[in-house]
Amino acid sequence: MIQSMTGFGHASLDSEFGKISLDIKSLNSKNLDLNYNLNPIFRNIESDIRSILTNSLKRGKVDLKINFKISENSFSANLNHDVIKSYIKDLQKITSGIGTEFLKIAITLPNSIENNHPNLDEKLDESIKNLIKNAIKELIDFRTQEGNSLEIDLLFNLGIIQEKLTQIEGLSLYRINSIKKRLKKNLSDLKIEIDQNRFEQELIYYLEKLDINEELVRLKNHLVYFKTTVNESQIEKGKKLTFISQEIGREINTIGSKSNNLLMQQAVVEMKNELEKIKEQLLNVL
Repeated sequence: MIQSMTGFGHASLDSEFGKISLDIKSLNSKNLDLNYNLNPIFRNIESDIRSILTNSLKRGKVDLKINFKISENSFSANLNHDVIKSYIKDLQKITSGIGTEFLKIAITLPNSIENNHPNLDEKLDESIKNLIKNAIKELIDFRTQEGNSLEIDLLFNLGIIQEKLTQIEGLSLYRINSIKKRLKKNLSDLKIEIDQNRFEQELIYYLEKLDINEELVRLKNHLVYFKTTVNESQIEKGKKLTFISQEIGREINTIGSKSNNLLMQQAVVEMKNELEKIKEQLLNVL
């Protein structure tokens, strides 16, 4: 089973604090890239939020958006006049501006607003963390569904490469016999005496350079390893599959350079085409 890095999750709650809703989406990325803007009221649980996202999602470009519409009856807060005045005074020392601009900045700074119901904060924090977990679960379900589709496509493309490999194996013996016959005919047409022992030695040396048995065996093993990895129980396997696909490409390229046969080269081109499809799909595998 594999998972895609593409996903979307949503969760919402009508609570005593007001309407809370959040959206979380993820796209493919080499590493985990978190992006979120938190309301200042949630700053005290930022590390918890980051920990939840990091432990659950592992890889991908993740965007989290929290919408919180506070109920008028849920909170009562007082402006801390002394703190705000101190902030404004310090801001005026740094740069010029009008009082309202400094006020807008000052009330967003720490301790500018005093919440008269601190006992609600812990409940609100737990509600937010639970909502994030629910949205992540929905996102992971989305990733799993996308992963199932990716898995079908990957194994289909891998199957075509396997078919072309079998075709090349059948052509390989024919190709060697064809080369031997062609060389012998060319020498016969020259009507010159040759040293048969020397000819056989040179022929063996030449055919060894064109031999692709080792590449075919390694390619077979890579294809089996790829399929086995897809079926592994572990979730994160995109990087591993990418590495295996690179090894598959290396063997296909070597076979193509040694083939010296039109039908084999055509099969190699088709194998490369399917491998490119696999590599493109793997960019989105967790």
